[in-house]
Amino acid sequence: MPCSAVSQEAARILLDTRSVLFNAREPFTYTSGRKGPVYVDCRRLISFPEARKTLMDAAAEMISRECGHLDFVAGGETAGIPYAAFISERLNLPMLYVRKKPKGFGRMAQIEGCMDEEERKVVLVEDLQTDGGSKKVFVDALRDAGAVVEHAFVIFHYGIFPASDQNMKATGLKLHALCTWWDVLEAARAGKYFDAATLAEVESYLKNPQGWAQAS
Repeated sequence: MPCSAVSQEAARILLDTRSVLFNAREPFTYTSGRKGPVYVDCRRLISFPEARKTLMDAAAEMISRECGHLDFVAGGETAGIPYAAFISERLNLPMLYVRKKPKGFGRMAQIEGCMDEEERKVVLVEDLQTDGGSKKVFVDALRDAGAVVEHAFVIFHYGIFPASDQNMKATGLKLHALCTWWDVLEAARAGKYFDAATLAEVESYLKNPQGWAQAS
């Protein structure tokens, strides 16, 4: 399936499972305190078997095509863990998961699983990416353990923040994603999921998130 078709199918799944929401009349308040008319929660997807299967089949195909030889699939705590498990099963690769910080007892491990050789090639899996800043914690832990980490995969990439590309470049990662807010907006328009006024407000936000928030 062409990349554009994959992106549109993924976007439709996110809309159909209500894993993405639009609401311009009552904007969402984000962790940062800013407001916006869009919201995404990829954790919901684990409860929809058919949708999940479609997305994970596409994810495995994308990773296999784009990332070259891999030795491990690593999930970032916590939202990336189930998706790393689904993908590693499809690729028949061992899985790891990475904590945000070492646990405070036992082996004090930050990486769970078994990676007993250095220079193993690992792809980092998470559910989504906003600006990519949080990935550094996981990548640093893997690299400190001797892994080679050059690729990251997410189901959903916001695709509206310049810092995302900057952080990926600084971290030395190539990001792979099934879809972005722009794909969701296109699918929402094509499927008439929302009224024209809402879609126009969402487009305005995506073009200038900070300006939209300040004006709201």
